[in-house]
Amino acid sequence: MSQVSGRTPILIGVGQASERLEDPDYRRLSPIDLAAKAARAACADTLASADLIAHIDAIYAIRTVADSVPAPMRAQRAPFGSPQNTPAAVAERIGAQPKLAVYSPACGDEPQKLLGEACERLFDGELRMVLLCGAEAASTQRAAQAAGEKLDWSEQSDQPLDDRHWNVGGMRTKHMNDHNMIVPTSVYPLLENARRARMGLSREAYAEEMGRLFAPFSLVAANNPHAASRKSRSVEQIVTVDADNRMIADPHPRAVVARDQVNQGAALLLTTVDTARELGVPQSQWVFLHGYAAADERHVLERQDLGASAAMAGVYHQALGEAGVSIEQIQYLDIYSCFPIAVFSALDALGLSSDDPRGLTLTGGLPFFGGPGNNYSMHAIAELALRLRANPGSFGLVGANGGFMNTHAAGVYSTTPCEWKQCDSSDLQQHIDALPAPAFTQKPEGWGRVESYTVLHGKTGPSDVIVIGRLERTGERFVANSIAADSEALQMFTTQDGLQQRVLVCWHQGVNRFAMSEASLQRQIPRPPLILQPSYESVKVERYGHVLEVMIDRPEVSNALLPETNDELEQIFNAYEADDTLWVAIISGAGDKAFCTGNDLKAASTGRRMWMPRTGFGGLTARPNRVKPVICAVNGYAMGGGFEIALACDLIVADDAAQFALSEVRVGLLAGAGGLQRLTRQIPLKQAMEMILTGRRVAAQEAKELGFVNRVVPQGTALQGARALANELLECSPNSIRLSKELLNEQARYASEGDAIVANYRAIDKVVNSEDRIEGVMAFAQKRKPVWKNR
Repeated sequence: MSQVSGRTPILIGVGQASERLEDPDYRRLSPIDLAAKAARAACADTLASADLIAHIDAIYAIRTVADSVPAPMRAQRAPFGSPQNTPAAVAERIGAQPKLAVYSPACGDEPQKLLGEACERLFDGELRMVLLCGAEAASTQRAAQAAGEKLDWSEQSDQPLDDRHWNVGGMRTKHMNDHNMIVPTSVYPLLENARRARMGLSREAYAEEMGRLFAPFSLVAANNPHAASRKSRSVEQIVTVDADNRMIADPHPRAVVARDQVNQGAALLLTTVDTARELGVPQSQWVFLHGYAAADERHVLERQDLGASAAMAGVYHQALGEAGVSIEQIQYLDIYSCFPIAVFSALDALGLSSDDPRGLTLTGGLPFFGGPGNNYSMHAIAELALRLRANPGSFGLVGANGGFMNTHAAGVYSTTPCEWKQCDSSDLQQHIDALPAPAFTQKPEGWGRVESYTVLHGKTGPSDVIVIGRLERTGERFVANSIAADSEALQMFTTQDGLQQRVLVCWHQGVNRFAMSEASLQRQIPRPPLILQPSYESVKVERYGHVLEVMIDRPEVSNALLPETNDELEQIFNAYEADDTLWVAIISGAGDKAFCTGNDLKAASTGRRMWMPRTGFGGLTARPNRVKPVICAVNGYAMGGGFEIALACDLIVADDAAQFALSEVRVGLLAGAGGLQRLTRQIPLKQAMEMILTGRRVAAQEAKELGFVNRVVPQGTALQGARALANELLECSPNSIRLSKELLNEQARYASEGDAIVANYRAIDKVVNSEDRIEGVMAFAQKRKPVWKNR
């Protein structure tokens, strides 16, 4: 063996553990029990002459699925509890005393990424021996729940933990969440059909491709003692949809989807060449990491090609390049296989075919071997190490994937010694981040062509359609959902190929909806008329001459708004803008306790869907080109979104008991309806920053001194004060007021005062040629009150 530095990191032990419900020795092991069992197997696998457990000074544990969600949701995901410190729980079971305990983020590429990190820290001398481990016991958990049994998997610990948190929020935008692009089974089908579109294949032809890809995987799983399913399947069995292989989401039947009901654990033991020699680990057990890379993809809707991953391609090519080998020199491959598209994308990137004689999996793949949460690729690395030892000098490649093909890592391994070289993927990441993204609109209107789609299926059949498309008018990408109970859309996308289908899209109650025709869309989502209705559910409306009074009528919850209340306010202010006889509006809140305290957080906490109308919170905060004045009358509290409504108004009259705050930071939110932008422009920056960052309340008099309140009136008289101010506005030309606001809206485009002043404004031409200008001049000359015509 050629000499390498004694600091060179090496993989010396691998272990796996599993159990099935039907096994005669089934013991209902917890995830920690399985991880510990795999860890002991990894130590035994080293064939060392010394007990290695005492030398483990770091344990990296892969985050379980139960911990891969925000903390408030974990009780639902982990009904039997989970350890406070997973690495410490494993350490206690095997008798280790590590100085470092790391709990990974949540993603399927973490085993490969953390192995690279561990190697770096071993080479730097920070660590001597590292255990990587992870496990899931979802099959046991679900069986116990179904049987009504109570298990206790919780464990307390006071040991220090480097907890890297669940950290998957960035993979899904709020817009994706709103459109049911939440779980892998609703997103990967969209990626799959996008690739099918690029390949120009029919649904039947592509299904055949998926079957040919995965049939060999099932054969490998059938011969793997740790596989969750040890039944091989033919191409026909994989693609035929029946009661045992129901459609999950077009084009994915159950047989091609990662299997999460598993009881599986894996562990890897790493050290340095010097330490291995010292402890008597035979050189026949050593495996070297020759090259590795990791990078993150743009989120789904920012990718130019939904059916490919530039980050995945870059990671594979960098790992091979760092190792100094070509793909042809690789004898063993394990491509992450949560869905066919993940494998196809890797094959496209590497120039390989699905029938590559080397095979594409070492375990049997996630649909057949099993998908133990974030830990699958640790099993792949363990299997690869065994094959490399059996064939010294050979090379193997493991690819790992997380999220919706969001995160990628790859490693090239061999028993052939090599000097350690730290790999840096920052240039690759910079390249990925700089790739152009297609123009995108969150609120599309009009006709579009379907770029990709999926039909979601429940146990009783198809239920919903998700489309990603491009607007015909602008080319912008959009995502939209079918309308509930729209049988026409459901039938079309179920019985026919939806690629390039023409659909009509609109934005409704926080979600883009589509239909197959204008008549269908109007029938299912009728547009409200631009006139005031006789009554509303949560808002009272009165008109007094040219003044419209709008009162939020939910005093029992401090006038907090439901989405439906926002919709009503949008309709009301749409009607106000459209009615030439209405010149001034006043918005207030019922009762004397509060004007509005923002979103109804109690309603939101129930899990009900929340949305805002196109024109923003209260129908006002996202209405930038409004040209009619709105006065806000504030009695009591104006908190969070309520304050944002007030800031969006032109004038504020507050009673002397009023209090204002952007309180979102105190409940883990931020003022996302324009409050941050408006407050920092309406008052001095430092004062605004204090209010924003502390959420502190400002009383009425201070608010007036800061400059965002116009008038302070006695407690309980804000509405009367607003009426008095409205009357003052009515003495002026409504046409001039409207054109003044139009000019101000236009001048906001100019950064400098000088540019704004010398710009040409159409409003000036309009006012010069208006009847109100002539009436105003004549009334002044005749010493009478003008009679405004608003034209």
